[in-house]
Amino acid sequence: MNTLRTAMLLAVMTALFMGVGYLLGGTGGMGIAFLIAAATNFFSYWNADKMVLAMNHAIEVDERSAPEYYRIVRDLAARAGLPMPKVYLIEADQPNAFATGRNPENAAVAASTGLLQRLSHEEVAAVMAHELAHVKHRDTLTMTIVATLAGAISMLGNFAFFLGGNRDNNNPLGFVGVLVAMIVAPFAAMLVQMAVSRTREYEADKGGAEICGQPLWLASALAKIARTAERIPNPDAERNPAMAHLFIINPLSGERMDNLFSTHPATENRIAALQAMAARMGGGGGGSGGGGGHAAPRSPDEGAPDAGPWGGTARPQGNPWGSSPTGPNPTGPKGSRKGPWS
Repeated sequence: MNTLRTAMLLAVMTALFMGVGYLLGGTGGMGIAFLIAAATNFFSYWNADKMVLAMNHAIEVDERSAPEYYRIVRDLAARAGLPMPKVYLIEADQPNAFATGRNPENAAVAASTGLLQRLSHEEVAAVMAHELAHVKHRDTLTMTIVATLAGAISMLGNFAFFLGGNRDNNNPLGFVGVLVAMIVAPFAAMLVQMAVSRTREYEADKGGAEICGQPLWLASALAKIARTAERIPNPDAERNPAMAHLFIINPLSGERMDNLFSTHPATENRIAALQAMAARMGGGGGGSGGGGGHAAPRSPDEGAPDAGPWGGTARPQGNPWGSSPTGPNPTGPKGSRKGPWS
């Protein structure tokens, strides 16, 4: 089903891309746009994940450079029955995270240093479980390609003003075609992008809660991330808004309304869904395999429980960016001497 949805989505985005080409250059422009779309889809399939990671200046880490963070991802991947993804760290104050990759065998997850600093161990685990749910559902390829094509359509819309007024470009609709290419096509691409993100975020919330076994940990994390994202900008996301839907919370601004124009569902609605899920699971959302019987926070602002999502100690003693934060080249914020769980 996911393969069919991905194919249909690519067809819609490619048709939209070709439509912009037709408005700008007639049948010749449509043919050129088709070739560009085909090349973009091919390139995106193999390289979009690398582009997204590079645009966010993500640095790959391992168990030596970021032991606690890496172990969280490793343990959750094992619980989800997934291959171990590559693990990345983003030097950014805004707490956020995303997943990318064309399939579970070639997936990557990334979290910002702000996320590790501001969230508890349990909340970080819940966020990474959410991202692994995207990987398990094979959302990462679709969402990354949509971001690439939406950006390309918007780029064509920006060129429309300069290219559309030329009488020699075979524009069949004249000035009307230019306006459609400039406004309607990028807007339509944005709507497709938002619809994909909104649907899949709810599914990833549910899947992530099942992986970590504690829906309220994710509810608590979402509340903290959304509240902080309103105050702290993400410069990389602002420069590349087409990839905003990849993040667990909209990195561009805090979204207060669950409407057609939100890149993400309203955080309040997501939290309510997770709280309802916890109630169905009974007693705070322990679920199967979750928390070793410990209760999750009673509300998104009441702190973290005393055990990790897979049992054991909730607060490791080590630094999340390395066992020796004062040693040479620690992976984390410049001047950082303590991790969020130290």
